[in-house]
Amino acid sequence: MSTTVPVPSAPDPAGAAPRAGIARRALLRGAGMMGVATATGATLTTAPALAADAPTAVTPDSFTLTADYATDADVVDALVEQAGRASVGEVMDTANHERTPVSGVVGGQRHGFRFASGDENDSDVAPQGITTTRDAVGTTQDGRYDGRQLIAVSFHNSSPKGSRINLIDWDSDHPNRYRRILLVNPTGTPEEPSFEDVPIHVGGIAWYGNLLYVADTGTGMRVFDMTRILTTDTGGDKEQIGRVGDTFYAHQYRYALPQVGTITSHVEGEELVWSTISLDRSSTSIVMTEYRCTDCDYPGGTTRAVRFPFAPDSTRFAATTTATEAFEVPLHNLNGVGSYDGTWWFNSSNSTHQTLYAWSGSGEMTSHDWVNWGESLSYWKDEDGPDLLWSLREETGDRPVFAVAASDYGP
Repeated sequence: MSTTVPVPSAPDPAGAAPRAGIARRALLRGAGMMGVATATGATLTTAPALAADAPTAVTPDSFTLTADYATDADVVDALVEQAGRASVGEVMDTANHERTPVSGVVGGQRHGFRFASGDENDSDVAPQGITTTRDAVGTTQDGRYDGRQLIAVSFHNSSPKGSRINLIDWDSDHPNRYRRILLVNPTGTPEEPSFEDVPIHVGGIAWYGNLLYVADTGTGMRVFDMTRILTTDTGGDKEQIGRVGDTFYAHQYRYALPQVGTITSHVEGEELVWSTISLDRSSTSIVMTEYRCTDCDYPGGTTRAVRFPFAPDSTRFAATTTATEAFEVPLHNLNGVGSYDGTWWFNSSNSTHQTLYAWSGSGEMTSHDWVNWGESLSYWKDEDGPDLLWSLREETGDRPVFAVAASDYGP
């Protein structure tokens, strides 16, 4: 690890428990007893934290975004009219995959679940990004969007090449189930609209209001509107996608979510690698970081982390947005980034790296034992218990989604 000079902090810009009728607050409050024992009965504890060099501030003015929220608007309108629309609540009413509890993933685990075997063991897909309705609406209505408390996980698919999200119920009022939704790119004309796959890595996602922001590695972000979920025909074959006559197919998925906008990154110098993102509700911003490495066929060099603020009182970016914070981070293999109330988290993880770093914005970073093959992070604000950090693993056959108390993994 290279030596850097610590920088002063910069100001922030303006249950898996069984259902059985448990109330949401009881479910979350009682979860501190869950997930601390492994399958062999050993107890996992949070390892002593170690120090690491601090990130170095760089000029944020070098990083800008341009936003277009009207991408193919006429075609999307036509798709909604012709294919039909479903709300998030309606989608979850038809949830058809079971999640199951998991424990012993990491020290101090508070919650956790596994996907059904089709997602757990399929080597043609891999989970990547994570966000929740606590991102979307905060603590309003106990974190429920359209009456549901949900976790969303993005998957990239290699056969056929594309991407999707899984919406997972996390609420004792509903069954422990989830539903897959295919991400699609509108094509065709308003008279004959269609769509195609979105063949990107979906390394990070952030749900804010009605909008889902999805990292697009070489470009910036793609935007999807959670109020514009399409209903599609589950017939046909696995390869069929888009319009066939007057019928819309989505690889036998029942629902598809069309892209409605594009957020493009601009840098004075080397372009950013948009490996992962997450939402920071405390400063109404999105933070991103790069996956760079020294021993693989992927970009090398210095890792950067950047914060981009939303327009005031909006879930959208302005037409042009300038970053408010930017850092060179003395780490590699970053698959996850998080931020809240001045604290940053960086997940350095691959087959051998397994460290979660926390940083207060000044001084050294604190390192904590974490998981290998770890992916994105999402901060869960809770008024009735400890705030949480949600994360997940991508390794085929071992893909738990889990949460820890943010304070247990702080700087």
